[in-house]
Amino acid sequence: MSMEELLRQAKEMQQKIALLQQEASGKEVVGESGGGLVKVTMTGRFDARKVALDPDLMTEDKAIIEDLLIAAINDAVKKVENGQSDSLSRLTGGISLPPGFKMPF
Repeated sequence: MSMEELLRQAKEMQQKIALLQQEASGKEVVGESGGGLVKVTMTGRFDARKVALDPDLMTEDKAIIEDLLIAAINDAVKKVENGQSDSLSRLTGGISLPPGFKMPF
C-alpha cells in the first residue's frame, strides 16, 4: 500500500469520526437508579441535560439521594460508552480495537 493510499484512508477515517462525533452530540441516553426514582439524561458527548427525581424520593435522607444520583450518572455514562463502542465497531468494520480505546471526544 502506498503512502498516498494510507493518507487517503486516514483522511476518510477522520471524516467518519467527525461525523460520529456530530451524531453523538445529538443522541441522548437516560441513566436510572432506584428503580426509576432518579433519571439522568445525558448526550453522547457526556453532557448532562436533565435530572428527574421522583417526588416520593424527597422524603429520603440526603445521603441516599446523593448515592442514587451518582448511580444514575454512572448508568448514563455506561450507556454512552456502549453506544460509542457500537459506533466504533461499525466504523472499523468489526475490527477489534485495543481495550480502553475511546472515541476522541
